[in-house]
Amino acid sequence: MRSIKNQSSPIEPGYIIRYRDIELLRSFLRDQGKILPRRSTHLTVKQQKQLSKAVKRARMLKLLPYVIKDEE
Repeated sequence: MRSIKNQSSPIEPGYIIRYRDIELLRSFLRDQGKILPRRSTHLTVKQQKQLSKAVKRARMLKLLPYVIKDEE
């Protein structure tokens, strides 16, 4: 049986995640540009949906890259 942990969200509950806040969005992306899963970010369901929509919108407007390539 799985135990439920009460982890607080790193973002305040009433805060609206916007696509223009690039620094915040980058903190929830992996090195390759993928969105981190909810279990590792400890966001609420509503915040994770806002985050994914904001990242996708920022990618469409070319504020964030779709893929971050490693330069070797």
